[in-house]
Amino acid sequence: MSQERNQQYEKISQDLIRLVGGKDNIQGTAHCATRLRIVLKNLDIVDMEGIEDVDLVKGVFVAGDQLQIIFGAGLVNAVYEVFADDVQMKNMSLSDLKTEANQKMNPLQRVMKALSDVFIDIMPGILAAALLTGISGVLGNMDAVQQNETLFGLNRIINISSGAIFGFLPLAVAYSACKRFGGRPILGIVMGCIMLSNSLADAYAATQGTVDVEVLHILGFPVELVGYQGGIIVALLIGVVTAKLDIFFEKKVPEVIRLLVSPLLTTLVSALLLFFIVGPIGRGLASGITSGLVWMTQNLGILGYAIFSGVQQLIVITGLHHVFGAVEAQLLADTGRNFLNPLMSVAIIAQGGAVLGYLSRHFKEMKTKELCIPSFISVLFGITEPALFGINIRYRYPLVGGCLGGAIGGAMIYLLHVTALGFGTTVVPGIALADPAGGGYISYIIAHVAALAAGFLFTFAIGITDKAGNGKKESNAAQVETAAVKEPVNPGKEEILYSPAEGEVIPIDQAADAAFASKAMGDGVAINPTDGTVYAPADGTISLVFPTKHAIGITLDSGAELLIHAGIDTVKMEGEGFNDFVKAGDRVKKGDKLIAFDTKLVEKKGYSPQIMFLVADDKGKALTVTPASKANNQTEVMRLK
Repeated sequence: MSQERNQQYEKISQDLIRLVGGKDNIQGTAHCATRLRIVLKNLDIVDMEGIEDVDLVKGVFVAGDQLQIIFGAGLVNAVYEVFADDVQMKNMSLSDLKTEANQKMNPLQRVMKALSDVFIDIMPGILAAALLTGISGVLGNMDAVQQNETLFGLNRIINISSGAIFGFLPLAVAYSACKRFGGRPILGIVMGCIMLSNSLADAYAATQGTVDVEVLHILGFPVELVGYQGGIIVALLIGVVTAKLDIFFEKKVPEVIRLLVSPLLTTLVSALLLFFIVGPIGRGLASGITSGLVWMTQNLGILGYAIFSGVQQLIVITGLHHVFGAVEAQLLADTGRNFLNPLMSVAIIAQGGAVLGYLSRHFKEMKTKELCIPSFISVLFGITEPALFGINIRYRYPLVGGCLGGAIGGAMIYLLHVTALGFGTTVVPGIALADPAGGGYISYIIAHVAALAAGFLFTFAIGITDKAGNGKKESNAAQVETAAVKEPVNPGKEEILYSPAEGEVIPIDQAADAAFASKAMGDGVAINPTDGTVYAPADGTISLVFPTKHAIGITLDSGAELLIHAGIDTVKMEGEGFNDFVKAGDRVKKGDKLIAFDTKLVEKKGYSPQIMFLVADDKGKALTVTPASKANNQTEVMRLK
């Protein structure tokens, strides 16, 4: 490395150390084919905009608990070598880095992270359901809609759509949890179907006593055949159990009968555990918490009100918040008043305030705005799942701020004597339910504004507090096979690049990986492969082979640099299921086999097998991209001229 180049990398390294909060804030570091990955003790003190302005940085983002800085193939190796030396960190693999990230979390944080990981994949569906529910609620209260046949019909379809999404949410959670913990996602779907089977009594109807529940006796133990509608925690637990059983049986069952026997045993054992252990424990725990909250509001005065509103939204995580409907109905029947409805309503709006508090601290981040704004809108209609699972649980401190704000709102409900004359709607639509004799509409609004403001301020303040908290290493770059490449030949010649794999070819900006889709590492295409064989897209020299065999660099005779990246986050598989057929310095012809990987194994591990094919350095040539619905290694997908 030349002295000038080394000085450049040294400056980059020092800039990065300063911008991430200093050496003391760095917990671990590693790199993949294109990105420097850093685990930090405190992500909130990172200057993201400053990092984007650092020389040679092509992009930066946070994935899970890792700060990922994009440099591109080859360059990241050299930067990492200097950076790792400066921070005096031991050489870490990606699995070591993940372990380090998990070790810095306490048990509660691990649970919260697991919840956020599970729900982030299904968040688009939850958002859609929340907004549809809000729209349906508003339209349903409009006389013009009720009196118009067409508008009434459209609103009915909207209502059915939103109800269906929330109704089958346990299925989606079981699927996502099974996928997150390494099982085959389809088995999570199977368990979700069992939970919601029509052969089981509806859980809500069973709670209200309006349906007969069949009871089986197996080995002397009673088993109630009740469904798990709304059973989010049960779905989460059974998804994890199913994943672990799937992994276990895949290892233990002989290969000759594995395809048939392994899923059979996984499903059977999971179903038995669902009805005998997981379901009753999950349901009993959540039901006990719910009953305790109601008791507090009836016996502890203002303290009980504050505690109820402070923790009520945590019951939403269990999915058993719907049981409050039966309690509310009984309250109305006994007293004609419902004090639980406004308590739940201020708990909801406080979580919305927490979303705004988090947004105010991260307003310049486009992805944060894209998630926070629709989540807050859904809160106004009384739906908090997007806010809870998409933001507050995921980032932890907004959840605390929202709960504290809810407690303030609950105290205000007590002091202002706010009650409701019905149940079923909250927040903005819930104004119509406020009892004029029990504090009235103005008191209802004052309590909600107080809860919203408190949720915002607590979250903002906790965020500031959190922000204030506070021999040479052998380089991993040496392990990456690289090779010097000859001077360009015919640099002005037009070059045709063919698909490196069979499958559907789409523009790179439609890739499932945001870093590649941003074109920060170059323009190109993404391929949804039908198999895992990767071929040379043109004649050239292999310039880089990553140790985990998931990424290969090729230098064309013109000097243009290509990068082929097999799968998304497959570096975490550390070479499992990947085979390479070339090494750095090899001369290849179009169509030569480069690598092969097991796409089914990649999907089973919870990753995407999508292949990224980029022109990392076009040497000043114009690039044209030609997508294709069906491509093979003879299909032109790009042209440099």
